Amino acid sequence: MGKTHPIHPHELELKSYKKPYTCDGCKELGFGARYRCDKCDFDLHQDCMLATPIAHHDFFKNSTFKIFHQPPQKCSHYCQDCQRYCDACGKPVRGFSYHCEKEGWDLHPCCRNLPSNLPIKNIKFKLRDKVSSKCIWCKKRNLEGTVSGIRGWSYVSECKEYRFHVHCAMDMVIDGWRNGAFSSHDGNSLTALENLELPLLRQYLSGNRRRSSKFMKVMKIVFKTIVGILLGDPTVVLTGLLVDLVAK
Repeated sequence: MGKTHPIHPHELELKSYKKPYTCDGCKELGFGARYRCDKCDFDLHQDCMLATPIAHHDFFKNSTFKIFHQPPQKCSHYCQDCQRYCDACGKPVRGFSYHCEKEGWDLHPCCRNLPSNLPIKNIKFKLRDKVSSKCIWCKKRNLEGTVSGIRGWSYVSECKEYRFHVHCAMDMVIDGWRNGAFSSHDGNSLTALENLELPLLRQYLSGNRRRSSKFMKVMKIVFKTIVGILLGDPTVVLTGLLVDLVAK
């Protein structure tokens, strides 16, 4: 039995395909598992399909978010002044979003569900909305190329050695998709993730050979974890983590 959603007339079934798609809810990239209507070629992230009417988040104390199926806007037609941005990743809100009408906050459904804690290879990562150090990938503390005032969320390790923007992880996925990293001949989702070989990470590691092996192992696992969550398919992540951990 499928499930129904207010924005689509047919039942949607949970399916998994080893190729990317664009979610018809939030309009963001998805991968693997999704709720789908084959008849209409219609797909929803699991986070978009199962979004609750009301939500809260620890970073926004005393704020209440409501799910919107269209971006909130000030006027009756789209204009640049009405463009809204996710306060987690800094990217535009183009479809489904959680919006706080009182304070004006916006969150993509997948971003809203990012875990606050990630224990990976005995290293504890914590989701932060404010940081004092630079992202290991973009070498910046605040996001660049996004609307002014949105710093974006970051994952920071307890040891302070690893820190990266959620936005940067997602940018690498999008660039990889455009460059054909997901077009692997075997159609394997894990292979596709492996093809996103983090050019910025390689650049960071150059000249720092002594710790590059450990750093690469940790960051590959972190990358798979965040990407799987943001693409709406944690099952890909769990499989990838097991593969990596067994191989170490």
